[in-house]
Amino acid sequence: MAKKLYIGNVSYKTTESDLSTLFSQAGNIESVKIINDQYTGRSKGFGFVEFSSQEEANKAISMFNGYSLGDRKLIVSEAKPQTNKKRSSGFGEKRSRY
Repeated sequence: MAKKLYIGNVSYKTTESDLSTLFSQAGNIESVKIINDQYTGRSKGFGFVEFSSQEEANKAISMFNGYSLGDRKLIVSEAKPQTNKKRSSGFGEKRSRY
């Protein structure tokens, strides 16, 4: 079963190819995704790497948590399951003055 890892504190200049090259040292990668802002297209500074086994994912955590890539130290941990959060429009509820 595939295991997804959260990769945090990623430099804005880092590409998915960079992460793939680095994390492939730990095992067989199923997918790599850097999360980008939907409006600007700029990296949000984190992403996900999915491995084909738990053992490979554990190896990647031990190898790369705290690893310096570019000018930042990566944060590598097991990804938490995605939850369905309500999206806010940015405006609060109208409140009565009275």
